[in-house]
Amino acid sequence: MTEFESIWSDLQGVAFEQGYLDAAGVRTRYLRTGDPGQPVLVFLHGSGGHAEAYVRNLAAHGEHFWTWSIDMLGHGYTAKPGHPLEIHHYVEHLMAVLRAVGAERACVSGESLGGWVAARAAVDHPDVVDRLVLNTAGGSQADPVVMRRIITLSMAAAENPAWETVQARIKWLMADKSKGYDDLVASRQRIYRQAGFVDAMRDIMALQDPEIRARNLLGPAEYGAITAPTLVLWTSDDPTADVTEGRRIAAMIPGARFEVMPGCGHWPQYEDAKTFNRLHLEFLLGH
Repeated sequence: MTEFESIWSDLQGVAFEQGYLDAAGVRTRYLRTGDPGQPVLVFLHGSGGHAEAYVRNLAAHGEHFWTWSIDMLGHGYTAKPGHPLEIHHYVEHLMAVLRAVGAERACVSGESLGGWVAARAAVDHPDVVDRLVLNTAGGSQADPVVMRRIITLSMAAAENPAWETVQARIKWLMADKSKGYDDLVASRQRIYRQAGFVDAMRDIMALQDPEIRARNLLGPAEYGAITAPTLVLWTSDDPTADVTEGRRIAAMIPGARFEVMPGCGHWPQYEDAKTFNRLHLEFLLGH
C-alpha cells in the first residue's frame, strides 16, 4: 500500500506562516519561512496552481533564505483582477510583492508559468533579480497540442471541480501516475470551488490563446538579455516540452547552468524534493 501523502505532513516541523499581504492593492496569499535577515527567495507556481506547489521545499530553503511561496495574481486565494492575464501583469504583481516585503533584491525560482514570469522579471528588472531558476519553464514556444491540453484539463477542472477532473489535472503534472495525490487534489478542489473561479481560470488561460501567447513569448533577444546567474532545470518526463527545449533555453541565456532530473514530470520540486532541494540550493548559494 502506498503511503498517504499529506501537505500537512510535509509542513509538520517547519516554522512557516500562511498569510496575506497587500501588494499594490492586490490581496496576496503566501506561505513563508526563514528569517527576515536572510536573502529573499520567491517561488512562483505554474498556470492554475498555488503556493502548495512548494510545500516540500520550504524547510530546506528556509535555512538559508527568507522564503516566500505566493499564490500569483489571479491564482489560488490571491485577488482576481477580472481581465485576461499576460506576463507583464504577473511581473508587476511580483515586483509589488517584493516592495511590500521590503526586498530590493531577490532570488526568483519559477516552475512552468512561474518560470516564464521569472525570466521576464529578470529581463525587465535586472537590478532586482539576483539569481534565477527556470524549472520546466514556459514561454519559449507555442505548441498547439500542449496548449489545447492545458486549456481542456484546466477548464474541465474549474467548470466541474469534481474529484476526477481535478485529479486528472494534477496527475498530468506528474511522472508517476500510480499515485492518487489525494491531498493536493483536495486542496486544489477547494480553490477551484471558489465563487467566480471559472472566470478566473479563463483569464489565466489567456496565455494559451495563440495571438496573446505570441506577444508574450521569449526569444533569443530576451533570454540573451538575462544577466542574473541562471539555472535551467528540466526533467525526463515533462509533459509540456522535452529536454531538448530546456537545453535550447539554457543555450540562449549567457552562462546558464543546465540540469535534468530523471523520473520527474512538471513538478520535480515535489516528485523528487530531495534532489531538487540539493541542486537548487547548490546553485542559489553559489556552490
